[in-house]
Amino acid sequence: MVRLPYTTALTTLFSYGLLFVFGQLRDFFRKLLGWIRKPKDQLKGYAPICLGLEDFYVRRLYLRIQDCFGRPIASAPDSWFDVVERCSNDNNKTLHRTEKTSRCLNLGSYNYLGFAAADEYCTPRVIQSLKEYSASTCSTRVEGGTTKLHVELEELVARFVGKEAAILFGMGYVTNSALIPCIIGKGGLIISDSLNHNSIVNGARGSGATVRVFQHNTPSHLEEVLREQIAEGQPRTYRPWKKIIVIVEGIYSMEGELCKLPEIIAVCKKYKAYTYLDEAHSIGAVGKSGRGVCELLGVDPADVDIMMGTFTKSFGSCGGYIAASKEIIQYLKFSCPAHLYATSMSPPAVQQVISAIKVILGEDGSSRGAQKLARIRENSNFFRSELQKMGFEVLGDNDSPVMPIMLYNPAKIPAFSRECLQQNVAVVTVAFPATPLLLARARICISASHTREDLIKALEVISKVGDLIGVKYFPAEPPKHLNQGHNKLE
Repeated sequence: MVRLPYTTALTTLFSYGLLFVFGQLRDFFRKLLGWIRKPKDQLKGYAPICLGLEDFYVRRLYLRIQDCFGRPIASAPDSWFDVVERCSNDNNKTLHRTEKTSRCLNLGSYNYLGFAAADEYCTPRVIQSLKEYSASTCSTRVEGGTTKLHVELEELVARFVGKEAAILFGMGYVTNSALIPCIIGKGGLIISDSLNHNSIVNGARGSGATVRVFQHNTPSHLEEVLREQIAEGQPRTYRPWKKIIVIVEGIYSMEGELCKLPEIIAVCKKYKAYTYLDEAHSIGAVGKSGRGVCELLGVDPADVDIMMGTFTKSFGSCGGYIAASKEIIQYLKFSCPAHLYATSMSPPAVQQVISAIKVILGEDGSSRGAQKLARIRENSNFFRSELQKMGFEVLGDNDSPVMPIMLYNPAKIPAFSRECLQQNVAVVTVAFPATPLLLARARICISASHTREDLIKALEVISKVGDLIGVKYFPAEPPKHLNQGHNKLE
């Protein structure tokens, strides 16, 4: 967890307060002069659709720095990619794309194993599947949207993660938000980590079940919540819960932390609660053979009741999956709306995942998969270590390819992003509402496709920018040339 220094919290709150006051003043004068310039998009007699603090936040805070978000690219999201330059003539209210592009080092994509770019094994097979099956099935899975590729991938995923069966979905976000209401409803209890992804939050809210949260990655507090809820029972009726599901993530996407899965499973077994594991950022990225946090932490997949993951990160494709027992998967195939009503995964996307998993398992006849897994681990640990030596506050654990650099102050969010982009390093900055208001950060994502030279260049740029805007919150170690550190590691 982040322990925000008092002075940093005070200055950050003061900065947001200043922005809020000036924004309210501008809105006041805007209303005062509204009779002169009436809004063109306001229908007479209708209430405004965009109103409230969310609208205020977008207009007065987000739009001022929106050039730091949603940057379009013009190439594959490899270790280097082309970022389209944009300009604005109205103080960032609207942005216009230009014909110019900048070749930038990519530190923002989830391309953990480097499969998002052209691959000698995957790409020819994806092209062949496009010719054979077209770009879309134009149908749902239960009608005409199931090909032999979908069946093959479901069997392959189940074997890869160590479960009996699996089911595919066309979108990772929907995998959580549409599935959770299918497995639990009114009379059930969901106990969710306080920092779980928004897809889990929305799925839990839409289920109709009672939702309780426990302190992030704290098994002792999870046990306290479980004991309290089991003792109290359902609200008003005090009847026993119909079922209890504990939902956690393998790697938390905004913190880069590994889940304390063995301890959490021990608590769930003690109180007879089901375990739901979201491995969107961990499957394929960690573990000796890329099988996620279960393999990394020595957990038997049989102890996890439902395993969720996506193909959008390590596998360079799209969609998601649920792996569980045959009974659960069969039930989902007859009840989950994302399976019954949504168009099935594109066949080329399915083929991409099949090929990527075969490379990871070495079934392509080479050792490239093992090399990629070793490289992502080495790159991640090297980059994290060097950032910490420079004095940055870096969240997360070793082996995690996600490493947030804490920025805190709202003025430092655009400054960090823009300065890095000027020096051809593309980073992702994250602020409210994706994070708590005071905990803005830059989220670095490392890839196996990054060379050591790429990482050294990125570290040099980030160090300069960190000195310039003042986000090195800890004393730095004595300066040492990064190449020397590289030689020692080798």
